[in-house]
This record gives sequence, structure tokens and C-alpha cells, in this order.
Amino acid sequence: MTIEEVAKRAKVSISTVSRTVHGSGPVNPDTAERVWRAIKELDYHPNTNAQSLVSGRSRMLGLVVSDITNPFFPELIRGFQDVAQQNGYDVLINSTDYDHSRTALCVRRMIDRKVDGVAIMTSEMDRSLSDQLSSRKVPLVFLDVGKVARGVSNIKVNYAQGIAQAVDHLRGLNHSRIAFISGPTSLKSARLRRDAFLDCLRERGLAADPDLIEEGNHKIDGGLSAITRLMQRQHTPTAVLASNDLTAIGILRGARQAGLRVPQDLSVVGFDDIDMAQFTEPPLTTVRLQRSELANLACNALFQSIRGAMEGAEFPMGTHLIIRESTARAARRVVSILAPHSDASG
Repeated sequence: MTIEEVAKRAKVSISTVSRTVHGSGPVNPDTAERVWRAIKELDYHPNTNAQSLVSGRSRMLGLVVSDITNPFFPELIRGFQDVAQQNGYDVLINSTDYDHSRTALCVRRMIDRKVDGVAIMTSEMDRSLSDQLSSRKVPLVFLDVGKVARGVSNIKVNYAQGIAQAVDHLRGLNHSRIAFISGPTSLKSARLRRDAFLDCLRERGLAADPDLIEEGNHKIDGGLSAITRLMQRQHTPTAVLASNDLTAIGILRGARQAGLRVPQDLSVVGFDDIDMAQFTEPPLTTVRLQRSELANLACNALFQSIRGAMEGAEFPMGTHLIIRESTARAARRVVSILAPHSDASG
């Protein structure tokens, strides 16, 4: 079946069929319904290769994430794919595992596949690599690390908002020794979250104790190791803020191994609000970074650039605290833990 036969069956023009299939322009709802009925009756499948040759576009977007095993990213990928497919696009996905060399390989492969735009939802992106894409006029959107330019957008997460809410929540529960377990300091996004925590303490007139700052790896084992080190200090924390939920889950495990009860002996707060956070024991108090909103912002920023409607822009994105059962009033003699965000950003 051809697009001409679909147009003839639906009694519309070929361009109307094209706009209906690709969502590239307005179509009357009754007309669109007639077109889709004709497509189904004729079992029509668009020839995407031919369309790409005519339009000069692959109708494919690239999506680069840091760690496909971190539940934050599959949730982001699902939302990104949903928006892309609604606009008639497929998605080429690559995971870097926080490795600069793998990031470079991902970018080269996407260039070879002639993607129409790339969403780089990771923070280990080397500037020279982004320049490669920019020089080829490929629209880009970054998470936290992009410099806005023609065809280049950046999504800036307000980490300070969520971290301040978490710190104030813990202080309201009489916690005064609040620890922070960061992600790898080689990642800009991890440094942003750590700095937001330190700034928050400063703004509230609280001293930052170096003994209460530990570095993790944004994974469960990193959270477990970091809390084990913290609990060996002379003055242990009463609460801990972690750089992501996986770190916080490692903290829960480490606290249990140390014979501590959460939240009676130790309060724990995560960052991201991945789906499993509500099913930990106890359910995790965490800062929510909405993946569906992030996916929508990233995908639509690319579409605006692809369609020539945007020079490039910065898109702000908020966070907010979700209170569950892993936080409670500070015990007189014991520890508490707080966890900040996973690198969804990467």
C-alpha cells in the first residue's frame, strides 16, 4: 500500500495523510480519524527510509544516559521514548557507565546514524565532543552541563530547592549533625549537589563538618561503604543526605548491619524518588526529580530546535521533598543519615 492509496481511501490529500501520520501540522480530528481508519484498513506502513531520503532527516533521536542499571534512567528513557514516538521518531539509546571514552563512542555512533538531535542526560560529556555535534548542526539538549547556544539547550535542575527542603525537614526533627554522601566528585552534577548542601548549611548559619561529608559512587555499594566510614567517626551523624536513592538504599543496608534502626536511631533521606523508593523498608523519604517532566523538557527542546523554532534556551526544573518513613525525631545518643540525587542526570 502507498500513501496515495491511503489518501484516496480517506478522501483527503497526500499532505493531510503525512501531517496526520507524523504530527507535523494541524489536522481536523474527524479527518484524522478517517485517515487512521484508512491506514488500518489498508494495512499501510510508511517507508521510513524513503521519507528520510526525501526530507534529509532520519526521524531518529539520540539519548545518552550514564547508567542503564540505575532505575532512574529506565524511567527517564520510557518517558523520552513516549514523547518521541508520539511525534513519529525512534530513539537510539546509549549508556556510558560514567566513562568518558564510552561517551565519545556513543557520540560518534550517533553522528554516523545521522540522528536529528541528541539528548545528553549525563554529566561526563567532554566539551570537545559536544563541539563535534554542534559543528554538524545537530540539535542538542544537556542536563545541567550545557552552554546555551544556537540549537543547544540546557535543562537546569534546582537541586538547592530539594536539598534545602530536606535539610529543613531534618532540622525540624531536631537533627543537628547531618551528613552528606555525594556522588563521584569527577561528575559536575555530583559537585552541584554537594555544593548545594554546603550552601544550604551556610545560609542557615550551620558549620559544615568535614567529618560528615563522604564521597560515594551513586550506587548501592558506595552508599554502604560511605555510611560504614561515617559510623566509625568519633562523632557520628544523626541524619544523612545522599546524592541519589541508590546511595540511600546502601545506607539503609549499612545501618542495619551496624545494628541501627531507621528511623529511630538514624534518619535517611534520598534524592530522585525512583519507583522502588516507596518499597524499601522503611519507605524512603526522598527528594523527587520527576523523570516524566525531564523527558518532556528534553524531547520538546530537541523538536523545537529541529523545527527551527528555537535558538536554544535554558529550561528550569524544580524538585520537592517526599516524606515517607525513613526520617524521625533525632534520638538522644545516636546517628541519622540523608542522601542527595542520583546522576540522572548522570
